[in-house]
Amino acid sequence: MLLKIYPDNPAPRHIDMVVNTLKEGGLVIYPTDSVYAIGCDMYNQEAIDRLCQVIGKKSENANLALICYDLKNISEYCLPFSNSVYKLMRSSLPGAYTFILKANNKVPKLFKNKKKEIGIRVPDNNIPREIVNALGNPIVTASIKLNDPINEYPTNAEIIYDEFKNRVDLVIDGGPGSTEHSTVLDCTGEEVLLIREGKGLVEIAD
Repeated sequence: MLLKIYPDNPAPRHIDMVVNTLKEGGLVIYPTDSVYAIGCDMYNQEAIDRLCQVIGKKSENANLALICYDLKNISEYCLPFSNSVYKLMRSSLPGAYTFILKANNKVPKLFKNKKKEIGIRVPDNNIPREIVNALGNPIVTASIKLNDPINEYPTNAEIIYDEFKNRVDLVIDGGPGSTEHSTVLDCTGEEVLLIREGKGLVEIAD
């Protein structure tokens, strides 16, 4: 199903349709403030396994992240972090950043691996944030891409739907996406390290 949702003012009935799909174990492709992404309910192991199959990764090797509504519940899935890291996240989120934090013992159970780190995203896009807010917990997420070196990261929801309609349950058309990834900041050490320069301003890592 291809569902049009307007990011400036997502209709609650449309958000409810997405949440119901996730609760039933479905996979949803949705826009972020960077590239389009695929997500599922973090508490549905079968859905996580399906997601890994779609992106062509084994669950133990997939670099999965969590989409959160805000900073409030991040501490449920990671070890305590410094005040400076908290201030950095507070000043930059919502935004096109992925913060790598030390995972607590809940994360290996979710992802069926020995993962000691977890990526956290709070995108500056109302669609995924309202989905998470209505769902009541974060969603597991990964970027989607095509086997096309010229158009590796598709920005058009109709093209995405044509490619993935037989592998996912719902594709959200939230308007044109970006071809730029989020900026990845590793906050697991004493200093914040820039892992990948993306759409988020790099100055925040200084």
